[in-house]
Amino acid sequence: MNSLYRKIHKQALRIAEQYPEADFYQDYPDQVDSSLQFFSTDPVVRELYDYVAENIEDDFGHGLDHVRKVAHDAGTLAIIEGQRIEGAGFGSELKHRVRMAQCAGLLHDIKRKHKNHAKEGAVFSEKVLEQYLFAEEDVTDICLAIENHEAFGDIKVCRTPAGELLSGCLYDADKFRWGTENFTHTVWAMVSYANIPINKFMALYPRGVSFLEKIKDTFRTPTGRKYGPQFIDLGLSIGEDIYKFIQSEFAEYL
Repeated sequence: MNSLYRKIHKQALRIAEQYPEADFYQDYPDQVDSSLQFFSTDPVVRELYDYVAENIEDDFGHGLDHVRKVAHDAGTLAIIEGQRIEGAGFGSELKHRVRMAQCAGLLHDIKRKHKNHAKEGAVFSEKVLEQYLFAEEDVTDICLAIENHEAFGDIKVCRTPAGELLSGCLYDADKFRWGTENFTHTVWAMVSYANIPINKFMALYPRGVSFLEKIKDTFRTPTGRKYGPQFIDLGLSIGEDIYKFIQSEFAEYL
């Protein structure tokens, strides 16, 4: 990252600190903790995490830190939605669904730099998951969720309601990242990797904001539809402050 973007990134982190955490984490602390605990202790998830850590490309804003957060939140959503449907508790079937959601989260951007990364990631993930003790239909559901995680793309129909829910949990957890984290981490990794001049970056900024606005209407699970728009709104507010800061402090570059 060049020195100019490094200064902007530091200011972005300061700006973000002034905003609250998304309500999702405040309203579901038990489910968040359960997902984190499961991620840390489940042997299948831990083995897959080690594999992804060694194989994911980590310089485009969608590396290991990103997929770990997506896996955590996908697991949390799987717990919330599972308990909403089946009642409280964390039995073996729900744990299995959390495992699938977290594995989907870990693998969803494994081919992020490829043009059709969702489709290619799904094909690649099928080969990876064959090495684990998943039933064939579970592998199908995980890979379809990965293929379906792109915004505004065609959504393939899942074979079961459970598969559709898994797909929704992955999508929503991924799009949660398009809020605050988009402006504290992802954007700066991407512009640094692509070496985009700041004047070009600022010219494209309004288009990017418009795209984020549209994401608010795409969340797929009941929980995602309730909380997802706030994630995006927080990011947009932070993004607006960053835009004003750049205009004020770096006008000579624009």
